[in-house]
Amino acid sequence: MIDYIKGQVAEINPTQVVIDCNGVGYSMLISLQTYEAVKDLKETKIYVHHHLREDDEEFYGFFTKDEREIFRLLISVSGIGVGSARMMLSSMSSDEVREAILSENIAKIKSVKGIGAKSAQRVVLELKDKIIKGEGSVSVGDNLVGKATVAEEAVTALILLGFSKPNVHKAVHNIQAANPGASVEEIIKEALKIL
Repeated sequence: MIDYIKGQVAEINPTQVVIDCNGVGYSMLISLQTYEAVKDLKETKIYVHHHLREDDEEFYGFFTKDEREIFRLLISVSGIGVGSARMMLSSMSSDEVREAILSENIAKIKSVKGIGAKSAQRVVLELKDKIIKGEGSVSVGDNLVGKATVAEEAVTALILLGFSKPNVHKAVHNIQAANPGASVEEIIKEALKIL
């Protein structure tokens, strides 16, 4: 099974990227979220979800492991296919999808093209508990060559201290929103006050 492909960005458009890895071009369907992250890069690492059907096989590419995990959670819901999941991740960030599910914001989920009221309710019903338990998130979604971001380092440290992934992600996100230049140590100290 392919976990990721690292190489030169040979072609890119808002729905698809081709990564040249040692002379082989891997074509992957992507969300707008991944497109925005990759469009100006010459080389990148793309995390892969290999989707097999009876008559076809497709690669779905994601800039972060976090986005791939949310995608996999979404397609586990009855009635949500790969197209709907990709559309949802094109309309909202991974954190926004997670937050909409946790807050049971049916209207926001339903606002995504192709997702009706029943599907939106099913997404909340089937995924809320899983997200609370920490499924659909990763501690470090490092995609830049070998260096985790300040937020990722803080998240990893806090999870190792025993705090739950969803609470840690939310706390770190709020701290960075209030103080974008905060160091790892500052983020951890602030997070410990709220967690």
